[in-house]
Amino acid sequence: MTKWLLLILAVFIGITALYMMHPLFGKRPSGQRLERLKKSPQYRDGKFRNTNPTPQLTQGLGKALNDYLFKKSKDIRPAVPIPSRVVDWSRVPARQASLIWLGHSSYFMHIDGKNILVDPVLSQSASPIPGGAKAFKGTAVTSAEALPDIDYLLISHDHYDHMDYQTLKKIRSKVGKVICGLGVGAHLEYWGYSAAQIIEKDWWEQADLGDGFKITYTPARHFSGRSIWSSNTLWTSYVLQSPSKNIYLGGDSGYDVHFAEIGQKFGPFDLAILENGQYDKSWKYIHMQPEEVIQAAKELKAKMLFPVHSSKFVLANHAWYEPLERISRLSEAQHVPLLTPLIGEIIDMESVTGKPSFWWEKIKS
Repeated sequence: MTKWLLLILAVFIGITALYMMHPLFGKRPSGQRLERLKKSPQYRDGKFRNTNPTPQLTQGLGKALNDYLFKKSKDIRPAVPIPSRVVDWSRVPARQASLIWLGHSSYFMHIDGKNILVDPVLSQSASPIPGGAKAFKGTAVTSAEALPDIDYLLISHDHYDHMDYQTLKKIRSKVGKVICGLGVGAHLEYWGYSAAQIIEKDWWEQADLGDGFKITYTPARHFSGRSIWSSNTLWTSYVLQSPSKNIYLGGDSGYDVHFAEIGQKFGPFDLAILENGQYDKSWKYIHMQPEEVIQAAKELKAKMLFPVHSSKFVLANHAWYEPLERISRLSEAQHVPLLTPLIGEIIDMESVTGKPSFWWEKIKS
């Protein structure tokens, strides 16, 4: 029996090791890229670090696993397809600032004549494991093949629910420039992107994109990693300045002092796009609760808040609709204008009302 168990274990380890060689796991930074990131103030003792100490788990692994396995909400997935709109790209206005939420943290913006795509995950999965983290029905509103040409592709960090191998491979020829944190370019070059396409910088560095567009890389409180390696690439948020707009793109981040600092340096913002969903007490330092999202929006001096990171994948224990439900009630009580579009809906950024739509109420169980 022992021999058979050892054989099975050896076969499992062998298959896993072979699978880990799949390109979707990316490449670790090396050579000149590695030497550059080692000089970052954020890089210490072989890893990137947050501004303040940030444990990934705060209640212990056993408690986190118990909650994840046995205390999930009965409404963790919608019972019916998510209300959405299939994107007709020919209807995106050429002269108006517009925004399209593609579910979770993926979204498209057309601003001052430029097409901007952020953290696209269009493969309907947020996991490297086949069949894992499947997207909710109704959220497939477009495909990678259908996307228009992209002037600027922004990647906040290299987790699978933000940096999707399948999507990025398919859109490579459509992308002008890729904006990403230190080290992330190693994945992209491995997947066929040219060095000339990639703008890879550290927190507080800027990239002048021309035509009145400027990107500032700003802090976030999170972590990174594909495969077994953790925090060897830099996670980041962004300040996007165009001729007509000042927008904060939050990526994934727990609450911390950086929101107030960014608000002081770059605010007020016409729009702040912040993660709101997939939170839990067990990882409270790397994802925000809705109350913290509201506070962050205030500190950023945001005129409008667009909450993302919900309504497409199950990555936490709460009901699928809870993040939008909670933040909508909070925004009304605290007078924070809120944008809650349908996935796939084309939003005219000049005519939004700032009032929650409560679209999820129609299909809550």
